[in-house]
Amino acid sequence: MSASPPTHEELSERELEILRLVATGASNKQIAHQLNISANTVKAHLHSIFAKTGAVSRTEATLYALRAGLAQVEGAPVDESAAALPERVVARVNWWRRPEVIALAAIVLAVAAIALINASRWTDVGRPTAAVAAVSPAPIATIPSRWQTRAPMPTARSGLAVAAYANRIYAIGGESAQGITGAVERYDPADNSWITLAPKPNPVTDAGAVVIGGQIFVPGGCDAHSVPTSRLEVYAPREDRWETRAPLPIALCAYALAAFEGKMYVFGGWDGHAFVASVYEYDPERDAWRARAVLPTARGYAGAAVAGGKIFVIGGTDGKQSQRANEEYQPERDEWRARAPLPAGRAGMGIASIAEIIHLVGGEGETKSLPPMQYFHQQDAWQRFENPPGMERWLRLGLVPVETRLYGVGGLVDGAIGEKNLAYQAIYTIVVPGLR
Repeated sequence: MSASPPTHEELSERELEILRLVATGASNKQIAHQLNISANTVKAHLHSIFAKTGAVSRTEATLYALRAGLAQVEGAPVDESAAALPERVVARVNWWRRPEVIALAAIVLAVAAIALINASRWTDVGRPTAAVAAVSPAPIATIPSRWQTRAPMPTARSGLAVAAYANRIYAIGGESAQGITGAVERYDPADNSWITLAPKPNPVTDAGAVVIGGQIFVPGGCDAHSVPTSRLEVYAPREDRWETRAPLPIALCAYALAAFEGKMYVFGGWDGHAFVASVYEYDPERDAWRARAVLPTARGYAGAAVAGGKIFVIGGTDGKQSQRANEEYQPERDEWRARAPLPAGRAGMGIASIAEIIHLVGGEGETKSLPPMQYFHQQDAWQRFENPPGMERWLRLGLVPVETRLYGVGGLVDGAIGEKNLAYQAIYTIVVPGLR
């Protein structure tokens, strides 16, 4: 008697997450970036998925996900028979391998690159490209802004924690016009709407949030009396429920925060007396903290983001002036090294990584206006990008990636607490049809 076919109930929650992403055509690198784990961890989960489902390739895993109802073929009718799926799925997964598609894509990319070079006004920070004279200049087309105004938050606030889970944005705590709040509101980009959820038990401001294993972790923060707390509260989005975990070794707010390889890292911050250089790593599986190599520069209101398998801690203030520091941390080696500093010091900005590029929006520093900046870790170089319209000074905001966009929410806008929700199109997807 043959063995019964495997069922998706045998897969863990993380394996189901990865299988659904595989079915969308995401690469190991893209999956690792979205789930805040390494590409090697993704590979290990894929081996387990293949063993449990009987698949021997990503295509077969995709077919399995479709038949099990874990994913859908984009544009397929709901009543399409399973027998018709393999040919369609294989075509969907492998169409880009065809020589004619590769050739066409190369031409499109080359033309696009030439157009971008000619259209670009900047080659790097502050250095304009040389103007090209034309005998008969053609009319210049108006380029639409990559920023869009979306539905505002129900509760205007600054110093809030933000995180994205299942393509929805969670805005947590912060400082409203009525004081420090524990409000939790969720934004769904698909229908441009907000809903109110269970409030955070311990209202705080100047805190951060990260997603690990389908839960949102919010350590520390400052209370209504500007006193830091060591409390760690964890939100379960599926149950709309909060719980308390092991507290921080010391009370902190205004720190930089990042998740990497299933662990949470807290960098610097304010301990109630001074800005500190401490670094703490939290392991959710053991519910335990440990101290790591301290920051080279003690500071608070810095930003942290992951790119290239490393954590970058950028900007901040030491209490006297805004910092230009850009320091790279390698968790495996517990080592630091200096990278290209910011063109100008800034603190209290929004920070997020998307497509291996770190984006900084807003903040305050020695100059009144600080343009948005992109950091390319491979080249160790900074470059400006488009200003959000009508936002001369924007600080203590939340910045979070969802799919191809960055969302900037809340913050202080020209000194006033805001309910802003702006979306920036960070990535464009070009679809090249298959040729016969």
